[in-house]
Amino acid sequence: MQQVEVTRHVAAPPERVWALATDLAGAPRVLSGVQRVEVLTPGPFAVGTRWRETRTMFGKEATEEMAVTAVEPQRSYTVEAESSGARYVSTFAFHPSPDGGTAVVLTFGAQATTGVAKVMAVLTGPLARRSVEKALRGDLEDLARAAEAG
Repeated sequence: MQQVEVTRHVAAPPERVWALATDLAGAPRVLSGVQRVEVLTPGPFAVGTRWRETRTMFGKEATEEMAVTAVEPQRSYTVEAESSGARYVSTFAFHPSPDGGTAVVLTFGAQATTGVAKVMAVLTGPLARRSVEKALRGDLEDLARAAEAG
């Protein structure tokens, strides 16, 4: 799968959007696709923060362990995960808008790391891309709704 990028303007200041996006324990209250989050590392959101996130995908629950691999406070962060023969990288960027809001850009990429995963990527590529883009847009809509509510 190539990278998928979605953008959403949020009518809330970057600090509020950042706080909601990095509140891992609060994710199930903000993101409708997230059922549970188990934070595995103590301390503030930073490089090395790890958690298990359970989402409903295609009608079934799926749990993935994720780790923060880069942080530029209030501006961007990157999360990585490995599962089912693929490596996933998501980057969230928060850009101040002239109107006082925030442009949120979410980029997601997947790289097959096994032969079976590479074959599956070829067979399911377009469908997977559409599904991922729909899920990412849903997450940004949920984040915007929560941030704009104050």
